[in-house]
Amino acid sequence: MKSGDPAGPTLGLGPADPGPDAHRFSHEAMATVFGIHCVHADARYASQAAHAAFDLVDRLERELSRFIENSDVSRINHLAEGQGTRVSPSTMECLEIARHLYSLTGGAFDVSVGSGLLRLELEPEEFTVHARESGASLDLGGVGKGYAVDRVGELLEEWDVPRALVHGGFSSVLALDPPPDRDGWPLTLSAPGPGRILDRVLARRMAFSASGVQKGEHIRDPRTGGSARGRAAAWVAVPWVDGAKAAAVADALSTAFMLQPVEEIAELCAKHPGLEAWLVPESAAGHEGGPAAVHLGAPAA
Repeated sequence: MKSGDPAGPTLGLGPADPGPDAHRFSHEAMATVFGIHCVHADARYASQAAHAAFDLVDRLERELSRFIENSDVSRINHLAEGQGTRVSPSTMECLEIARHLYSLTGGAFDVSVGSGLLRLELEPEEFTVHARESGASLDLGGVGKGYAVDRVGELLEEWDVPRALVHGGFSSVLALDPPPDRDGWPLTLSAPGPGRILDRVLARRMAFSASGVQKGEHIRDPRTGGSARGRAAAWVAVPWVDGAKAAAVADALSTAFMLQPVEEIAELCAKHPGLEAWLVPESAAGHEGGPAAVHLGAPAA
């Protein structure tokens, strides 16, 4: 579950007042509610930027959703062996991110149990996907929402609205520059259950993502097809730099980190400065007091 549900892991925006020029906008898309908190002196201009951002999210949904007929992903999923189809640059970028994260996590993150991604040949320069075998059955939901959050962040900076926080259901979050006279956006990372505070952070140019399970639910391991147990939630933080799709990467890693051993996650955090993870064991879910979370990695210098 990539959840914005109160029963799942969520992120809260802290109580610090961002100032009199702060604006909030929201929009339903990708089966969640996207939100923009931004600081700008011109309210009308901020609203125009937010509407342009939400138009972009809608376009991305039309390209990436497997539930929309004739979307890029739907056409890929219907390819027979030897067939090909052109896709948008955005879809190709998502596929390349998914393929990279599949390799990085040893298959713990997979946009289709199988892996259907390995049935496909990507031609990025031609924006074309060919099927080596039929039956790809892709679902980009595990990376697409974070990718949309990244693209919104880029658009806001292009519109000169850099003091902003973007979220997709408060489980995929991108903090750009903070409000004036603030060191960062005050955020609270939570785990499943009421009052389950993992950490409080001041976020600046960082992406966050959470994955978790509600009671009685289990995440399936794409490498085996079986249920994976032992972890209730995973939060991931990834530094956001120009051109990087940090929220998409965080989305993928939070899913993989629900499955990977602690040792593998610690090794990834050690190899990638600024990558952080908060892991909540299943035994800690539902208990009073703070969950016994394991924190790996450290903020970028």
